[in-house]
Amino acid sequence: MARSKVTAAILTTALALGGCSFASDALFPSLSGSDPAGEDQAVETKAAAAAPAPSGRAAVTAAPASAAPPMGSASFESPGVTPGQSTGTHVGQKAGQMRGELGQLQTTMTSLNGQLQQVRAQTVQDSQLYHGTLSAINSRLQVGTTPGNPILLQQWNAASVELDKINDDIARMNALANETSQAATLAAYLLDSVRATRGLSGAVDEDHRQLTVLEDETNRTVVLVERVLTELSQDITRQQAYLGNERSNLNLLAIAVKNGQFYGTSLANRSSIPQVSVPMADAAPMAGGKPLMVIKFDRQNVAYEQQLYTAVSRALERKPNATFDLVAISPAVGTVSQPALSASMSKKDAEQVMRSLNNMGLPSTRVRMSASSSSAATSPEVHLFVH
Repeated sequence: MARSKVTAAILTTALALGGCSFASDALFPSLSGSDPAGEDQAVETKAAAAAPAPSGRAAVTAAPASAAPPMGSASFESPGVTPGQSTGTHVGQKAGQMRGELGQLQTTMTSLNGQLQQVRAQTVQDSQLYHGTLSAINSRLQVGTTPGNPILLQQWNAASVELDKINDDIARMNALANETSQAATLAAYLLDSVRATRGLSGAVDEDHRQLTVLEDETNRTVVLVERVLTELSQDITRQQAYLGNERSNLNLLAIAVKNGQFYGTSLANRSSIPQVSVPMADAAPMAGGKPLMVIKFDRQNVAYEQQLYTAVSRALERKPNATFDLVAISPAVGTVSQPALSASMSKKDAEQVMRSLNNMGLPSTRVRMSASSSSAATSPEVHLFVH
């Protein structure tokens, strides 16, 4: 039974916007902030309105920086080994040998417990430093700053280094888990040996009394090792999930620093249902549906990322498992070669928007890409649909 419990414990680890437009649909009637009953067409936002002065910014509610997950707090003290006296029998000799092995095992566990407490304290310290740097960056972004502010870039680099330290802390936890797993194997073997020794012939009553005490203390040591493994497994799982979320937040923060705009938390932190991705292919836009956003690439350095983040973020707030269609629209006018060139350009623009979504934390598996042409388009466009 103890061996099965231990085994189970071991197995448990410069983009900038030409024209962006938003439209409401049946799923998200208030995405644009206007009355859907009177909204028949997408409301276009030109580049000049895409980046208002700080004093004219729309109010943005800052999402608090995600706190580091709690660490286990238990300190694991070994139960100790009761000394025994020699009886002069073979069974007594084996009991004395196993007491020595149990003592060594408990010494190992005391050392591992000390290392565990140290790595927990270090992880908390590294997390506090990381979130302090993150808060400084977000505070500056909220009040307004210049694109690519070198001070913020330096702080972002510091935050990245601090996050790497947390990754190192997780690696130390994994190393401790491996050592504890080895101790668990030894503890289970030792418990089996103690129980088997009781069946040997040639023992006196004192031998069996000492073996009973030794079995109890070995069993308590097995329980101790299982508890260490369980807490380590929980710590590692929580910290790894936290690290993944913060990697996504840091990627989005890089975009925010580059553009000098505050966004929020990564889209990856929203609950989702993975979908199978579909590669870009020739297809018509969703019939009868209004796009959530239209990006017109009618100039260089179209600044669309702030509006893109806001649109997708609000969509996910209303439907966390929403998926998206990204359609590259090319003008179907001009000479024989112009439509083909426009189609190629619009596909590249759509791929650029896809990279922006990925950097914001939206998985590629939740976005389907396609391409189409339109005689109404005068420049390459990218339409974003939600469903």
